[in-house]
Amino acid sequence: MLDWTDRHCRYFYRLLSAHTVLYTEMVTTGAILHGKGDYLSYNNAEHPLVLQLGGSNVKDMTECAKIAEQYGYDEININVGCPSDRVQNGKFGACLMAEPNLVADCVSEMQAATNVPVTVKSRIGIDDLDSYEFLHTFIEHISAAGCQHFIIHARKAWLSGLSPKQNRDIPPLDYSRVYQVKQDFPKLEISINGGIKTLAETKDHLQHIDGVMIGREIYNNPYMLATADQQIYSVKKDVISRQQVINLMADYVDAYMSSTLQYGNAHHKPRAWHILRHVLGLCNGLAGARQYRRYLSECAGSSGANGDTLKQAFAKVTSLN
Repeated sequence: MLDWTDRHCRYFYRLLSAHTVLYTEMVTTGAILHGKGDYLSYNNAEHPLVLQLGGSNVKDMTECAKIAEQYGYDEININVGCPSDRVQNGKFGACLMAEPNLVADCVSEMQAATNVPVTVKSRIGIDDLDSYEFLHTFIEHISAAGCQHFIIHARKAWLSGLSPKQNRDIPPLDYSRVYQVKQDFPKLEISINGGIKTLAETKDHLQHIDGVMIGREIYNNPYMLATADQQIYSVKKDVISRQQVINLMADYVDAYMSSTLQYGNAHHKPRAWHILRHVLGLCNGLAGARQYRRYLSECAGSSGANGDTLKQAFAKVTSLN
């Protein structure tokens, strides 16, 4: 979810659900330790919040875990699932499934240095290392180092020959393999990821495992989160309306637009598009949704765009519903 689930996106999601656990986009150790920007900043409203960390150098991973703890993250998740070439060149992501000893060392050292839970997100396999025995051994080895929660994308990854997008669609899903992990490791917390599009599917999966991670479907249809607290967490409260979300996000945009961003020695004026690009899917399924998206796409990037731009876009929907 690189360049997708940034802090603005996560704030938007938190308005929709108070209890869903939010993950950052993957942040590399190099960015945290050597980058000019503040890659770990977030709004306090985002909790519970997990930092998804990319890297493989044990010393760097441990140092970043300490920094993340200082920032107040609720959990640190090691990315052992991303198959992109750029990630492989940095020796992290899915290629690390072939190096369980290294992943175990990272988990052990990070947990010894902090009081923040360290978790692992992986695939069910990579390339020709795709047997259940391989996955079982991987989980067994990493859990012995102290990891108690695994998020498993129920597809293998081809590290060569397929693009990251193709790796999200072409390798077949095998949910039963993730279910088997839970049966074989009943004391571990096992979450599933991959191809899940509705809360009804989520509830079905929760009959077999402990958690469900949804990525791109939430981004494309974010309003499905509006009933997550009620359906998944059994919280009795009113469902937030799209109008309420629009009003709250408009206030957030205006507050952001009144700030000044600093990168290195340079100051930059914020743009409303940095936020509004994340709410394009809010009205999907409603009459006027296309007009809503078109208005935002055409107007939210202008220098004068602000919270009213979002309200004006939503008026395209309310006039037809």
